[in-house]
Amino acid sequence: MDPADLDLSLSDRGRALYGRLRAFLDEHVHPVGDELTAQMDALDGPEPFPPLMAQLRAMAREAGLWNLFLADPEHGAGLSNVDYGHLCELLGHHEWAPMVCNCQFPDTGNMEILLQHGDEAQRARWLAPLLGGETRSCFALTEPDVSSSDPTGIETRARRDGDGWVLDGRKWFISGAIGAEVCILMASTDPGGPRHERLTVFLVPMDAPGLEVVRRVPLFGHAGGPGHAELRLEGCRVGDDAVLGEVGQGFQIAQDRLGPGRIHHCMRQVGAAEHALALATDRAATRPHLDGVLADTQLVREHLAEARVELDAARLLVLRAARAIDLHGKRAAYRHISIAKLHTARMVQDVVDRAIQVHGALGMSDDTPLARMWVVARALRLGDGADEVHVLTIAKHELRDRERRLAEQGGAPAAA
Repeated sequence: MDPADLDLSLSDRGRALYGRLRAFLDEHVHPVGDELTAQMDALDGPEPFPPLMAQLRAMAREAGLWNLFLADPEHGAGLSNVDYGHLCELLGHHEWAPMVCNCQFPDTGNMEILLQHGDEAQRARWLAPLLGGETRSCFALTEPDVSSSDPTGIETRARRDGDGWVLDGRKWFISGAIGAEVCILMASTDPGGPRHERLTVFLVPMDAPGLEVVRRVPLFGHAGGPGHAELRLEGCRVGDDAVLGEVGQGFQIAQDRLGPGRIHHCMRQVGAAEHALALATDRAATRPHLDGVLADTQLVREHLAEARVELDAARLLVLRAARAIDLHGKRAAYRHISIAKLHTARMVQDVVDRAIQVHGALGMSDDTPLARMWVVARALRLGDGADEVHVLTIAKHELRDRERRLAEQGGAPAAA
C-alpha cells in the first residue's frame, strides 16, 4: 500500500521540517549520542537537564525544531499528527533525541492536558516553563497494590481540608520524576462514587512537603537518569488551585492524555526499529561466516525480511491512527490507536530481538544500543495500556460493529 492512498504523506510544511530535523540530528545529536546517554544516566536532580542536553536543546530551539508534537500553532509547530508521525520516527533513532526537541514523554502528554484543561494561572505557572524548556514534569498514575489497567481502582486518596486538599498514597514507575518540577497526579476524591467520576487530577510540586521520592525502581537492572521512581505521599497538602480541570474529571483527562501519547510512543519506536534493523543489516553484511558473511545464510536473511515486513506494517498502522485523529479527533480514533499500539509494541520487541540474534553475544552487551533498545521495547508492551487491554478494546469495537450492522439490517443481535 502506498501511504498516499490514505493521505499519509507529509504536508509542504512537514516536508521542510523533516529535512531540517534529519540534518540537525545527523550533524549535532547522533555524533554525540554515547556522551549524551552517559550524561542523562548520571542525572540526579534537581537540575532537569545535564550540560550537553541543555546545549543541544538551545540549538534545537534556535533552529525552530521545538515542540513539534503540538498541533496548536500558537504554542507548537502547527503540524498534523501525520506530519509529526514522520518527524517523530526520525527522533526515535536515538533514545534522547526527543528531549533535544522538547518532545519527550511524559512532558508531551502533560503539556497537552495543561493546554486543554488548565486555567490561566495553571498555564502560567506550569505550562509556560514546560513549553519554554525550562522544566520537566512527571505523571503519576501507576500504583503498586492495584491494577493500573483499570485506573478507577486507584487507592491514593485526596480529601478536602479547609481551602485545600491532603493527599496520601503510593505511586511507582513514575517516569522522569528525578529532576521534575511538577507531578501531575491521579487521586481518588470519591472512592464510592460512579466508577468514572472517582478520580481527580492534581498538580503537585515535587518539593511539596509530604511528597517523597523513595527510590528509582530499576528496570532490567537500570536505575539511572530521570528514572522510574517510587513516590510516597503522606499528608501532602496542596491548595484548591492544584486541581486540574474539575473534581471527578480525572478519568477522562487521563484518556485525553493517553490517546496521542500512545501514538507518540509508537512513532518513536518505529524509528527505533529502523535503527535496529539497519544495525542488523550492517552486521549481517560484514560479519565473516564460513566462506562468506552472515547475510549469505538463509536464516539470517529471514530475520531481515520478517523484520522489514513487520516494521512497514507498523508504520502504516501508526500513520493511519494519526490520520484518524486528524480527521475525527482522538476519542473517535481509539480503535485505530489500540491497533497501532498493539502491533507496534510487539513489532519493535521482535525486530530488536532479531537484531540481537544477528549480532550474537555482542547484541547482549552495552557495546551496541540493542540491549537498551530491547528494554524500552519490552516496556512498551505494558506502558500506556498492556497488550491485553488493547486486544480487548479492539474486540469490543468489532462486536459493536456487528451489532450496528444487524441493527441496520433490521435484525437483532444473537444472544452472547
